[in-house]
Amino acid sequence: MSGKPKLVPLQGAAPDAVPRHVAVVMDGNGRWARQRFMPRFFGHKAGVDALVRAVNLFAERGVAYLTVFAFSSENWKRPSEEVSGLMSLVLVAVSKYLGKLAGDGVRIRIVGDRSAVSDKLRLAWEQAEALTRHNTRITLAVAFNYGGRWDVVQACRQALAEGVAPGDFDEAYLSSHMALSFAPDPDLFIRTGGEMRMSNFMLWQAAYSELFFTECLWPDFGTREIDAALAAYAQRDRRFGGIRQPVVAEGD
Repeated sequence: MSGKPKLVPLQGAAPDAVPRHVAVVMDGNGRWARQRFMPRFFGHKAGVDALVRAVNLFAERGVAYLTVFAFSSENWKRPSEEVSGLMSLVLVAVSKYLGKLAGDGVRIRIVGDRSAVSDKLRLAWEQAEALTRHNTRITLAVAFNYGGRWDVVQACRQALAEGVAPGDFDEAYLSSHMALSFAPDPDLFIRTGGEMRMSNFMLWQAAYSELFFTECLWPDFGTREIDAALAAYAQRDRRFGGIRQPVVAEGD
């Protein structure tokens, strides 16, 4: 890809220069496969391999939380054979990579509506979460059958079920019921594949995230692209409601 941001060294950077939480829309698997005259399934398979690599690369750079958009609530509209293949791929990926991720200190969390997936897939997720629950190197949150609007609605439903009084219902209360309430809001929001939209991903949590878009297709997203995204983040001045908050500590 031409015009890549100039890389800057991250070693020795101020702690705030490294995002604590990174969110990623992993886009471009289908196009990656099509460019190689392969079925879309092979692009999704290559995307899983890229994710496993990315988890460790982000962890090595000090990122504590990585949330990836694996399957949106709108993806059910895709051809049935592709959806079925994706479900099978998830089971294969858990079997193939769970031991490695657990050994690498990765904690796995699944976020999204689990009601539409098979009992077998739900059980595999529960086992992955249980096996890695004490790991602390990095938390990998996989958003599956997830949508930002769904997340807000389900949080509101929880509040209504609890009988919260209108005067007690505020942003903090709603945030505590969101699917990603265990993680801080993402500092950096990355989308691969050249599209420049959020696609209903983490709409509530990404209100003040720094955005980074790249033409790189997800299966090709590796060391160079991760360092480019983190370098771009380190050069941003974060603003929360107009208050300037430098990412890099003063004097660096």
